[in-house]
Amino acid sequence: MTNETLTHALNATRAMQIVVVAPHPDDAELGMGGTIARLVDEGHQVLIVDMTDGEPTPKGTREIRAAETAEATRILRCARRQLGLKNREVTHALAARHALAAVLREWRCDVMFVPHPEDAHPDHIAVTRIAEDARFDAKLTQSEIAGNPIHPKRIFYYYCTHLRVLPQPTFALDISTAVDRKRAAILAYRSQVTDHAPNRGLIDWLTARDRFVGSQIGVESAEPFWSRELLSLDNLGALVPIR
Repeated sequence: MTNETLTHALNATRAMQIVVVAPHPDDAELGMGGTIARLVDEGHQVLIVDMTDGEPTPKGTREIRAAETAEATRILRCARRQLGLKNREVTHALAARHALAAVLREWRCDVMFVPHPEDAHPDHIAVTRIAEDARFDAKLTQSEIAGNPIHPKRIFYYYCTHLRVLPQPTFALDISTAVDRKRAAILAYRSQVTDHAPNRGLIDWLTARDRFVGSQIGVESAEPFWSRELLSLDNLGALVPIR
């Protein structure tokens, strides 16, 4: 499924309010940085919610990571905020669910992107559970959650997994026009990529993956996504032929 098909499936007749939930700063860029850049270019409002500040890490500090995050956000031209959970200790808790639900209400969220539920990192697994429940909690009436109830129409999963597995996506989005911005946004996290020896090959691996996924739909580069819920089409013409 291509970007045009996804747009059709969402009945996107207006600019959408999109929330990308990330366990740590850099997860959104690694998993779907090209898609974020493209969605912004198409006029959608994109908010990245970093659930933690991502620190401590071997080569980072809170000050360095904050500066890197600001630069990546500038490159992608999206909005961003941090929820303030503790890195390495994220748990699937009611307070976290309600805090994120309040953000979804404030942003009037139409579509959510969250990490794929199969992962080796406990923070990632917990964040996905929190996000799924926050989507439900955001629609509750007569609750103490700030803001007016809303139910995001769609929740999609991006791949930022720590498992050595190949994605089995439901659809892929063409990011051929956003490859350079994705790369620049990832490289903004110097402490996590270029300064940290074990991660220096990560960007080349992601580039190869995106090119492979792109080859499967006939484009230069694409990012993979998964949907647990059924996607609907009102006609087969919405399917873009693979070139």
